[in-house]
Amino acid sequence: MRIECVEIQNFRKLKSCRIEFSEKQTVFVGANNSGKTSAMDALMAFLKRRKDLSTTDFTLSNWKTINKIAADWIGSQKPDELNLSAESWRPHMPSIDIWLDVEDRAIHYVSNIIPTLDWSGGRLGVRLIFEPKSVQELYKAFKTAFDAAQETAKSQGNGIALKLWPQSMREFLNKKLYDYFSVRAYILDPAKAADKQPQNLPANSEPLEGDPFKGLFKIDIIAAQRGFSDPHAAEANADNDRRLSAQLRKYFEKHLNPSELPDTNDLNALEAIEIARTAFDARLKESFRASISELESLNYPGFSDPKIQISSRVNPLEGLDHDAAVQFNVIRDECNPDDISLCLPEKYNGLGYQNLISMIFNLIRFRDEWMRVGKAGKRSEATEEFIEPLHIVLIEEPEAHLHAQVQQVFIKKAYDVLRNHSELGEKTQFTTQLIISTHSSHIAHEIDFVSLRYFKRIPAIATNPVPCAEVVNLSNTFGNQSDTAKFAARYLKTTHCDLFFADAAILVEGPAERMLVPHFIRSKFPELDRSYISLLEIGGSHAHRLRFLIETLGLLTLVITDLDSIEKDSTGKVPPKKGKEYRTGNDTIKSWVPEKTGLDDVLAVQYGDKVKNGYIRVAYQYEIEVDYFGKLTIAIPYTFEDALVLSNINLFRGKTSATGLIKKMAEAVSKANSDEACQAMFEALGTNSKKAEMALELLFSTEPSELEPPKYIKEGLEWLEIQLTSKQKEYILKNEDSGEEHD
Repeated sequence: MRIECVEIQNFRKLKSCRIEFSEKQTVFVGANNSGKTSAMDALMAFLKRRKDLSTTDFTLSNWKTINKIAADWIGSQKPDELNLSAESWRPHMPSIDIWLDVEDRAIHYVSNIIPTLDWSGGRLGVRLIFEPKSVQELYKAFKTAFDAAQETAKSQGNGIALKLWPQSMREFLNKKLYDYFSVRAYILDPAKAADKQPQNLPANSEPLEGDPFKGLFKIDIIAAQRGFSDPHAAEANADNDRRLSAQLRKYFEKHLNPSELPDTNDLNALEAIEIARTAFDARLKESFRASISELESLNYPGFSDPKIQISSRVNPLEGLDHDAAVQFNVIRDECNPDDISLCLPEKYNGLGYQNLISMIFNLIRFRDEWMRVGKAGKRSEATEEFIEPLHIVLIEEPEAHLHAQVQQVFIKKAYDVLRNHSELGEKTQFTTQLIISTHSSHIAHEIDFVSLRYFKRIPAIATNPVPCAEVVNLSNTFGNQSDTAKFAARYLKTTHCDLFFADAAILVEGPAERMLVPHFIRSKFPELDRSYISLLEIGGSHAHRLRFLIETLGLLTLVITDLDSIEKDSTGKVPPKKGKEYRTGNDTIKSWVPEKTGLDDVLAVQYGDKVKNGYIRVAYQYEIEVDYFGKLTIAIPYTFEDALVLSNINLFRGKTSATGLIKKMAEAVSKANSDEACQAMFEALGTNSKKAEMALELLFSTEPSELEPPKYIKEGLEWLEIQLTSKQKEYILKNEDSGEEHD
């Protein structure tokens, strides 16, 4: 048994999204504010913390409709004709559909959620929806409160317009939510599970009694530590104390405490505790004899008063409740391994490793609680509870606990730890599903594409007044393109996968662009500088290989590449010129954007035709007007470096004392005319040209404001800045009378 997928509706920005789960571990990735945390909170709230739902968890745009329902209640002159059905509320209520894949042998676990007697295994679905317990009762309570507020406001005689609670249903539910709302469960139709949209519940559907997943799931959570910003921080911190000593105390109490449900294995420990207690009591009696005798000299206790006795209690659990309960041996003396003088308390170990050890021990504790290890098994025998067939572990942003160096260690080991038990491992009777949300490229780096779920942010538009999220299953990204998939996976392994967390991506040709494009952004494009942009050096011959991934992600992308002009019938490189039947050798230009091969056709492409799908743009060299010794002339740069020189001619002419490629460029732009200059630069940029050294020297010797970006790069960055600004539009409010839209 496993969770196949979930469908979340009307929960914060997750208006409607489907998340498919991998069999073992699923990792949520995506840019900041894309919906990862909302998805994790929805899973936590509906599956475990059902009292954590609040009015802020409703999709914001839905409140307009909900408030209108309440306003119609108040304004109606015919209360008997009002629609007080649950069906009118359900399309706007937070909900989650859980779709299970259940084997025939596990039917006895799911007998309470089987839809028909014909069902014989496969998909089963349950919708958990946060809805009114009784719409009629909600109507009566709201109308009573609203009318009372209006009457009170009218009685105010000083002319001040009072707005008393409640003015709207939102205000009413801010205070009274759990009086009138609860999470209810409904059985879904497996035949409609493959539909693109979540299915509608039949009219007059009856909710299930109790928790439909009781006995099916064991759910454990490691929440992110957000401190003051997290409304559940106190609960999370109490539940997930990172100190190993705290974890050991919890584990000892649940699984090892010899004082609880003792068996023959505990006899030696209990005998030792009793001997220690008896000896300590004798010592206490002797030590306090004088003090108690002094009290007795005051005629207390008297003949009828109880006699003072002193008795100790040895609690093994309290023996772990101190700062030095866990020690780390820093010397590792093999001759004296137990020498406490060579140890330091837990708090002196590195914070990153403290957290790693603590989180791994948390997983051990979760697993052993599930498998009823030790005393936990005896307690379950007493209650006749059986082991749940599915263990779901939710870990929110583990990087909040772990240093970068240990994040990769954690993700490599986490699932194996959860399966490290004689009844688990590769056996299939019990299933473990690990679900992680992360913003760490170090964690994404260690995960196969098949386990990644990318949250794509959909900005606010006229038909969608709040930003939403769509979830992309990256296991389906490349289809049958095995070579492309292999390249993308290997390439992203070398770049730490920050592509999955960026607001936008810039793909550049070589090391010079990789160093200087960020320089242009910092000095010329402040809005871009405030955004999280992933800059990848990939080259024009390979950028198109990321096409499937970028288009699947819907990631805003600028590809900065070169013309790579070649001869008509060969691959020989030539300076770009029109009317020569030259071609482009750049695979990105040929096969992606703008999908043209002839150099004349490539140069003739207009500004708007360099954009594909609205979010991918290519920027390459084209004809520019150059002031060459006071004469305006047309030039076509061959690559980034000569385009940079032609955009900063006077700057390079002044670098007469430079060396290397900069010197060659300075000499080239001192030629008699621009044609000679372009030819000289083309030759200088031939084999063994040290382009990276040129970029480094420019960064060292040039002020940021002095260096102008080439025109084609400037246009590309301007386009990207405009697109990012539009993408970050948060809300659209519509004026009902005029139809105008406002940010």
